[in-house]
Parts: sequence; structure tokens; C-alpha cells
Amino acid sequence: MDQDFLIDGPADAAVTILLAHGAGAPMDSTSMNAATAALAAAGFRVARFEFGYMAARRSAGTRKPPPKAEKLIPEYMAAIARLGASGPLIIGGKSMGGRVASMAADDLLLQGAITGLLCLGYPFHPPGKPENLRTQHLAELKTPALICQGTRDEFGTREEVAGYALSGSIRILWLEDGDHDLKPRKALSGFSTADHLKSMAETVRDWSAGIIGTA
Repeated sequence: MDQDFLIDGPADAAVTILLAHGAGAPMDSTSMNAATAALAAAGFRVARFEFGYMAARRSAGTRKPPPKAEKLIPEYMAAIARLGASGPLIIGGKSMGGRVASMAADDLLLQGAITGLLCLGYPFHPPGKPENLRTQHLAELKTPALICQGTRDEFGTREEVAGYALSGSIRILWLEDGDHDLKPRKALSGFSTADHLKSMAETVRDWSAGIIGTA
């Protein structure tokens, strides 16, 4: 089904970022709004869209579970085509949205359709099930990728991820004491959510300049 985009940031931005939402929250969740605002303030044009199952939740008020991630790849591809971004395009998303984008990224890179991949809180495994890894395709990923991850993310902590076989094309920004929404406990870490989001956006800006400059 067609998606309506939420667009933020300058219309003449040099780089567009397309973000999909996580499994359980929509494109305008508090977390997505905050991350988008930080990226827009850093000079990116940020577009958000919803997968069909989430859009159906809005219209029907039901809690239909998401399909398997691989089944959402065609919807992500359709969103890219519909967006029709001019200039460099980075794809990604929050949690499941970033995972879906990561599964499509190399084909899109080969086609010249994208420049990079941005994952905000990658779901390396389901909470409480560290043996159920979702990393097989990440070992051979060729797309330049940036994963922004909280060190205490229940979908993959810093200690857990250190033992994974990940492609050299992947850079990870670790945000101290951040959870799956990148939120730290300020009293324990000394950082606020705003601090982490600012660091995230600045890192994305520097990283994207590097990959676009060498593309």
C-alpha cells in the first residue's frame, strides 16, 4: 500500500535519510520524533514512512503483529522508489526498520540507489534470547553502515556485540548507558538523552561526509 511520508529538515539538504520504524511503534513515536529532530538539526533531509501493517493499526485500531522482516523488504524498496530522492540517499531505521533496510542494502548499493545504511538501535537478537542472532547477513555487508547503539540495549549490549562477526564496512557508535531508544540514565551515566541524540547526529554527519566523499 502507499505510504505517506513525514519529511523534516531542509528541502535543499545535500543528503536525504529514509527511516522506517521499529516493530511495535509508529513512524511518529517519541523515539522516532526525537531522532529525526536531531538529524534534521544536523542538516539532513529526513523522510519517514510506515509499513502497511503499522498503517493498518492506525486505521483499524488493532495490534496486528508485524510480518517477518524479510517480507517487508519489498515495501521498503517501494518506499525508496516513491520517495524519489535526488542526490545521496542513506536508508535505515529504528530497530526492525533498520534491520529490514540492512537486508536490502547491498542490492541497492549495487544499483547505485543508496550511499549508506543507518541503524538506530539494531536488534542483534530478541530480548532475553542472545542465542537467536540476526547477524548472518551483517558479516558480509558491503554497504557503508553506521549502527548507533546504547551500551545496555537489551537487543545487543556492547559486551555481546564485541563477540559478533561483523563486516568491516560497519561502524558502531556506542552511547554510554543508552537503552534501545538510546536513552541513558543520567544519574548513573552523566549523559542526557539530548546529549546522546546530539552525538548521534554529529557522528552521522561526519560519517556520511566520509562515505559520500569516497563514493
